Amino acid sequence: MEWTNDTMVREFVFLGFSALAGLQQLLFMVFLLVYLFTLGTNAIIMSTIVLDRALHTPMYFFLSVLSCFETCYTFVIVPKMLVDLLAQKKTISFLGCAIQMFTFLFLGCSHSFLLAAMGYDRYVAICNPLRYTVLMGHRVCLGLVAAACACGFTVAQIITSLVFHLPFHSSNQLHHFFCDISPVLKLASHHSRLSQLVIFMLGVLVLVIPLLLILVSYVRIISAILKIPSSVGRYKAFSTCASHLIVVTVHYGCASFIYLRPKSNYSSSQDTLISVSYTILTPLFNPMIYSLRNKEFISALQRTMSKTWFPLN
Repeated sequence: MEWTNDTMVREFVFLGFSALAGLQQLLFMVFLLVYLFTLGTNAIIMSTIVLDRALHTPMYFFLSVLSCFETCYTFVIVPKMLVDLLAQKKTISFLGCAIQMFTFLFLGCSHSFLLAAMGYDRYVAICNPLRYTVLMGHRVCLGLVAAACACGFTVAQIITSLVFHLPFHSSNQLHHFFCDISPVLKLASHHSRLSQLVIFMLGVLVLVIPLLLILVSYVRIISAILKIPSSVGRYKAFSTCASHLIVVTVHYGCASFIYLRPKSNYSSSQDTLISVSYTILTPLFNPMIYSLRNKEFISALQRTMSKTWFPLN
Protein backbone atom coordinates (compact mmCIF):
# COMPACT_ATOMS: atom_id res chain seq x y z
CA MET A 1 0.00 0.00 0.00
CA GLU A 2 1.12 3.54 -0.70
CA TRP A 3 -0.04 6.20 1.70
CA THR A 4 -0.55 9.59 0.05
CA ASN A 5 -2.64 10.89 2.95
CA ASP A 6 -2.05 14.52 3.92
CA THR A 7 -2.78 13.58 7.54
CA MET A 8 -1.41 15.57 10.47
CA VAL A 9 -2.02 12.63 12.83
CA ARG A 10 1.09 10.47 13.25
CA GLU A 11 -0.22 8.11 15.90
CA PHE A 12 -3.46 7.06 17.57
CA VAL A 13 -4.16 6.72 21.29
CA PHE A 14 -6.35 3.80 22.37
CA LEU A 15 -9.04 4.62 24.93
CA GLY A 16 -10.91 1.31 24.81
CA PHE A 17 -10.43 0.38 28.47
CA SER A 18 -9.93 3.87 29.89
CA ALA A 19 -13.17 3.62 31.87
CA LEU A 20 -11.81 0.50 33.61
CA ALA A 21 -8.50 1.96 34.76
CA GLY A 22 -8.68 0.24 38.15
CA LEU A 23 -9.33 -3.16 36.61
CA GLN A 24 -6.72 -3.18 33.86
CA GLN A 25 -4.26 -5.44 35.68
CA LEU A 26 -7.03 -7.93 36.42
CA LEU A 27 -8.18 -7.75 32.79
CA PHE A 28 -4.59 -8.37 31.71
CA MET A 29 -4.41 -11.60 33.73
CA VAL A 30 -7.82 -12.82 32.57
CA PHE A 31 -7.22 -12.03 28.89
CA LEU A 32 -3.70 -13.50 29.02
CA LEU A 33 -4.95 -16.81 30.43
CA VAL A 34 -7.78 -16.96 27.88
CA TYR A 35 -5.38 -16.13 25.05
CA LEU A 36 -2.85 -18.79 26.08
CA PHE A 37 -5.61 -21.38 26.38
CA THR A 38 -6.93 -20.39 22.94
CA LEU A 39 -3.46 -20.73 21.38
CA GLY A 40 -2.99 -24.09 23.06
CA THR A 41 -6.32 -25.56 21.98
CA ASN A 42 -5.95 -24.34 18.39
CA ALA A 43 -2.41 -25.77 18.26
CA ILE A 44 -3.76 -29.13 19.51
CA ILE A 45 -6.52 -29.09 16.89
CA MET A 46 -4.18 -28.31 13.99
CA SER A 47 -1.49 -30.80 15.04
CA THR A 48 -4.02 -33.60 15.66
CA ILE A 49 -5.64 -33.10 12.26
CA VAL A 50 -2.22 -33.13 10.55
CA LEU A 51 -0.92 -36.19 12.42
CA ASP A 52 -3.99 -38.45 12.37
CA ARG A 53 -4.85 -39.82 8.93
CA ALA A 54 -8.43 -40.57 9.96
CA LEU A 55 -9.02 -36.81 10.10
CA HIS A 56 -7.70 -36.17 6.58
CA THR A 57 -11.17 -35.30 5.32
CA PRO A 58 -12.54 -32.04 3.88
CA MET A 59 -14.44 -31.17 7.07
CA TYR A 60 -11.35 -31.40 9.26
CA PHE A 61 -9.19 -29.73 6.63
CA PHE A 62 -11.49 -26.70 6.75
CA LEU A 63 -11.50 -26.88 10.54
CA SER A 64 -7.69 -26.75 10.66
CA VAL A 65 -7.69 -23.71 8.34
CA LEU A 66 -10.37 -22.06 10.51
CA SER A 67 -8.21 -22.63 13.60
CA CYS A 68 -5.23 -21.14 11.76
CA PHE A 69 -7.24 -18.02 10.80
CA GLU A 70 -8.46 -17.54 14.36
CA THR A 71 -4.97 -17.98 15.80
CA CYS A 72 -3.57 -15.41 13.37
CA TYR A 73 -6.22 -12.74 13.82
CA THR A 74 -6.07 -12.96 17.60
CA PHE A 75 -2.30 -12.57 17.27
CA VAL A 76 -2.85 -9.34 15.33
CA ILE A 77 -4.90 -7.79 18.15
CA VAL A 78 -4.52 -9.48 21.53
CA PRO A 79 -0.74 -9.15 22.21
CA LYS A 80 -0.88 -5.40 21.52
CA MET A 81 -3.98 -5.12 23.70
CA LEU A 82 -2.26 -6.98 26.55
CA VAL A 83 0.77 -4.66 26.37
CA ASP A 84 -1.52 -1.61 26.37
CA LEU A 85 -3.37 -2.81 29.48
CA LEU A 86 -0.11 -2.44 31.42
CA ALA A 87 1.24 0.63 29.61
CA GLN A 88 0.75 4.24 30.63
CA LYS A 89 0.55 5.47 27.02
CA LYS A 90 -1.48 3.24 24.73
CA THR A 91 -0.48 4.34 21.23
CA ILE A 92 -0.05 2.92 17.75
CA SER A 93 1.55 4.61 14.75
CA PHE A 94 -0.51 5.68 11.75
CA LEU A 95 1.10 3.01 9.56
CA GLY A 96 0.86 0.42 12.34
CA CYS A 97 -2.86 1.14 12.65
CA ALA A 98 -3.32 0.68 8.89
CA ILE A 99 -1.43 -2.62 8.95
CA GLN A 100 -3.45 -3.85 11.93
CA MET A 101 -6.75 -2.96 10.24
CA PHE A 102 -5.74 -4.56 6.95
CA THR A 103 -4.54 -7.79 8.57
CA PHE A 104 -7.58 -8.07 10.81
CA LEU A 105 -9.96 -7.43 7.91
CA PHE A 106 -8.11 -9.88 5.67
CA LEU A 107 -8.30 -12.69 8.23
CA GLY A 108 -11.81 -11.81 9.41
CA CYS A 109 -13.21 -11.60 5.87
CA SER A 110 -11.46 -14.83 4.88
CA HIS A 111 -13.00 -16.41 7.98
CA SER A 112 -16.49 -15.42 6.80
CA PHE A 113 -15.99 -16.83 3.32
CA LEU A 114 -14.46 -19.99 4.79
CA LEU A 115 -17.62 -20.54 6.86
CA ALA A 116 -19.57 -20.41 3.59
CA ALA A 117 -17.22 -23.03 2.12
CA MET A 118 -17.77 -25.20 5.20
CA GLY A 119 -21.53 -24.87 4.70
CA TYR A 120 -21.12 -26.08 1.13
CA ASP A 121 -19.05 -29.02 2.41
CA ARG A 122 -21.88 -30.03 4.77
CA TYR A 123 -24.39 -29.67 1.92
CA VAL A 124 -22.41 -32.03 -0.31
CA ALA A 125 -21.84 -34.53 2.53
CA ILE A 126 -25.56 -34.82 3.32
CA CYS A 127 -27.23 -34.21 -0.05
CA ASN A 128 -24.68 -36.01 -2.27
CA PRO A 129 -22.97 -38.57 0.00
CA LEU A 130 -22.12 -40.99 -2.82
CA ARG A 131 -20.27 -38.28 -4.78
CA TYR A 132 -18.77 -36.56 -1.74
CA THR A 133 -15.18 -37.69 -2.30
CA VAL A 134 -15.36 -36.59 -5.95
CA LEU A 135 -17.08 -33.23 -5.40
CA MET A 136 -14.90 -32.36 -2.40
CA GLY A 137 -11.53 -33.54 -3.61
CA HIS A 138 -8.23 -32.13 -2.40
CA ARG A 139 -7.97 -29.61 -5.23
CA VAL A 140 -11.52 -28.40 -4.67
CA CYS A 141 -10.86 -27.85 -0.96
CA LEU A 142 -7.64 -25.97 -1.67
CA GLY A 143 -9.45 -23.92 -4.30
CA LEU A 144 -12.21 -22.94 -1.85
CA VAL A 145 -9.66 -21.86 0.76
CA ALA A 146 -7.70 -19.92 -1.87
CA ALA A 147 -10.90 -18.22 -3.05
CA ALA A 148 -11.80 -17.28 0.55
CA CYS A 149 -8.33 -15.77 1.06
CA ALA A 150 -8.46 -13.92 -2.27
CA CYS A 151 -11.87 -12.41 -1.42
CA GLY A 152 -10.67 -11.47 2.06
CA PHE A 153 -7.49 -9.86 0.71
CA THR A 154 -9.40 -7.86 -1.91
CA VAL A 155 -12.01 -6.54 0.52
CA ALA A 156 -9.36 -5.68 3.13
CA GLN A 157 -7.18 -3.91 0.56
CA ILE A 158 -10.02 -1.76 -0.78
CA ILE A 159 -11.47 -0.79 2.59
CA THR A 160 -8.13 -0.08 4.30
CA SER A 161 -7.01 2.06 1.37
CA LEU A 162 -10.25 4.05 1.42
CA VAL A 163 -10.08 4.64 5.17
CA PHE A 164 -6.42 5.65 5.44
CA HIS A 165 -6.43 7.95 2.44
CA LEU A 166 -8.86 10.18 4.34
CA PRO A 167 -7.46 13.32 6.01
CA PHE A 168 -6.90 13.04 9.77
CA HIS A 169 -6.35 16.54 11.17
CA SER A 170 -8.21 16.66 14.49
CA SER A 171 -8.30 14.20 17.39
CA ASN A 172 -6.15 11.08 17.53
CA GLN A 173 -8.00 9.51 20.47
CA LEU A 174 -9.41 6.18 19.34
CA HIS A 175 -12.29 4.95 21.51
CA HIS A 176 -11.43 1.31 21.01
CA PHE A 177 -8.64 -1.15 21.81
CA PHE A 178 -7.61 -1.82 18.20
CA CYS A 179 -7.92 -0.17 14.79
CA ASP A 180 -11.42 -1.19 13.73
CA ILE A 181 -13.26 0.57 10.91
CA SER A 182 -15.93 2.64 12.70
CA PRO A 183 -13.69 4.08 15.47
CA VAL A 184 -11.01 5.10 12.95
CA LEU A 185 -13.53 6.63 10.56
CA LYS A 186 -14.94 8.66 13.43
CA LEU A 187 -11.61 10.51 13.65
CA ALA A 188 -11.39 11.35 9.96
CA SER A 189 -11.98 14.98 9.02
CA HIS A 190 -14.34 14.09 6.15
CA HIS A 191 -15.94 10.71 6.48
CA SER A 192 -19.73 11.00 6.45
CA ARG A 193 -20.68 9.49 3.09
CA LEU A 194 -17.56 7.38 2.72
CA SER A 195 -17.96 5.81 6.16
CA GLN A 196 -21.45 4.61 5.29
CA LEU A 197 -20.23 3.30 1.93
CA VAL A 198 -17.28 1.46 3.46
CA ILE A 199 -19.34 -0.22 6.17
CA PHE A 200 -22.06 -1.08 3.66
CA MET A 201 -19.49 -2.65 1.32
CA LEU A 202 -18.04 -4.66 4.16
CA GLY A 203 -21.46 -5.78 5.34
CA VAL A 204 -22.69 -6.86 1.91
CA LEU A 205 -19.51 -8.50 0.66
CA VAL A 206 -18.38 -10.18 3.85
CA LEU A 207 -21.56 -10.80 5.80
CA VAL A 208 -24.66 -10.82 3.63
CA ILE A 209 -23.36 -12.76 0.61
CA PRO A 210 -21.64 -15.62 2.53
CA LEU A 211 -24.60 -15.81 4.93
CA LEU A 212 -27.04 -16.13 2.02
CA LEU A 213 -24.90 -18.95 0.59
CA ILE A 214 -24.94 -20.68 3.98
CA LEU A 215 -28.72 -20.28 4.24
CA VAL A 216 -29.21 -21.78 0.77
CA SER A 217 -27.02 -24.73 1.76
CA TYR A 218 -28.98 -25.33 4.95
CA VAL A 219 -32.37 -25.07 3.28
CA ARG A 220 -31.31 -27.96 1.07
CA ILE A 221 -29.68 -29.78 3.98
CA ILE A 222 -32.82 -29.58 6.12
CA SER A 223 -34.93 -30.71 3.17
CA ALA A 224 -32.67 -33.75 2.72
CA ILE A 225 -32.62 -34.56 6.46
CA LEU A 226 -36.42 -34.48 6.68
CA LYS A 227 -36.57 -37.18 3.99
CA ILE A 228 -34.51 -39.60 6.10
CA PRO A 229 -37.00 -42.18 7.48
CA SER A 230 -35.11 -43.03 10.68
CA SER A 231 -35.12 -40.55 13.58
CA VAL A 232 -31.64 -41.80 14.54
CA GLY A 233 -30.44 -41.12 11.00
CA ARG A 234 -31.93 -37.62 11.08
CA TYR A 235 -30.23 -36.92 14.39
CA LYS A 236 -26.83 -38.13 13.15
CA ALA A 237 -27.13 -36.08 9.96
CA PHE A 238 -28.11 -32.92 11.83
CA SER A 239 -25.40 -33.40 14.49
CA THR A 240 -22.72 -33.13 11.79
CA CYS A 241 -24.01 -29.59 11.07
CA ALA A 242 -24.73 -28.42 14.62
CA SER A 243 -21.20 -27.19 15.38
CA HIS A 244 -21.02 -25.23 12.14
CA LEU A 245 -24.41 -23.65 12.79
CA ILE A 246 -23.36 -22.52 16.29
CA VAL A 247 -20.13 -20.95 15.02
CA VAL A 248 -21.98 -19.25 12.14
CA THR A 249 -24.57 -17.81 14.54
CA VAL A 250 -21.93 -16.41 16.91
CA HIS A 251 -19.67 -15.06 14.15
CA TYR A 252 -22.36 -13.39 12.04
CA GLY A 253 -24.32 -12.23 15.09
CA CYS A 254 -21.36 -10.30 16.53
CA ALA A 255 -20.18 -9.00 13.15
CA SER A 256 -23.69 -7.88 12.13
CA PHE A 257 -24.09 -5.97 15.40
CA ILE A 258 -20.87 -4.07 14.69
CA TYR A 259 -21.00 -3.46 10.94
CA LEU A 260 -24.67 -3.54 9.89
CA ARG A 261 -26.16 -1.20 12.50
CA PRO A 262 -27.48 2.22 11.52
CA LYS A 263 -24.91 4.93 12.19
CA SER A 264 -27.23 6.58 14.73
CA ASN A 265 -26.96 3.49 16.96
CA TYR A 266 -23.17 3.67 17.22
CA SER A 267 -21.89 3.17 20.77
CA SER A 268 -18.20 2.97 21.61
CA SER A 269 -18.74 1.05 24.84
CA GLN A 270 -21.04 -1.49 23.20
CA ASP A 271 -18.64 -1.98 20.30
CA THR A 272 -15.74 -2.51 22.70
CA LEU A 273 -17.70 -5.19 24.56
CA ILE A 274 -18.77 -6.98 21.38
CA SER A 275 -15.25 -6.70 19.93
CA VAL A 276 -13.84 -8.40 23.04
CA SER A 277 -16.23 -11.28 22.38
CA TYR A 278 -15.19 -11.90 18.78
CA THR A 279 -11.47 -11.23 19.24
CA ILE A 280 -10.97 -13.12 22.52
CA LEU A 281 -13.97 -15.23 23.50
CA THR A 282 -15.17 -16.55 20.14
CA PRO A 283 -11.73 -18.01 19.20
CA LEU A 284 -11.80 -19.69 22.63
CA PHE A 285 -15.24 -21.25 22.21
CA ASN A 286 -14.93 -22.33 18.57
CA PRO A 287 -12.33 -25.06 19.27
CA MET A 288 -14.47 -26.34 22.13
CA ILE A 289 -17.62 -26.33 19.98
CA TYR A 290 -15.99 -28.04 17.01
CA SER A 291 -13.57 -30.44 18.67
CA LEU A 292 -14.00 -31.12 22.37
CA ARG A 293 -17.61 -32.26 21.83
CA ASN A 294 -16.69 -34.30 18.77
CA LYS A 295 -16.18 -38.00 19.55
CA GLU A 296 -14.26 -38.65 16.33
CA PHE A 297 -11.80 -35.87 17.12
CA ILE A 298 -11.42 -36.98 20.76
CA SER A 299 -10.57 -40.51 19.58
CA ALA A 300 -8.02 -39.12 17.12
CA LEU A 301 -6.51 -36.93 19.85
CA GLN A 302 -6.17 -39.95 22.14
CA ARG A 303 -4.47 -41.96 19.38
CA THR A 304 -2.10 -39.09 18.62
CA MET A 305 -1.20 -38.66 22.28
CA SER A 306 -0.61 -42.38 22.66
CA LYS A 307 1.72 -42.47 19.65
CA THR A 308 3.57 -39.36 20.84
CA TRP A 309 3.97 -40.26 24.51
CA PHE A 310 4.15 -44.06 24.25
CA PRO A 311 5.65 -44.76 20.79
CA LEU A 312 6.79 -48.30 21.70
CA ASN A 313 3.29 -49.40 22.66
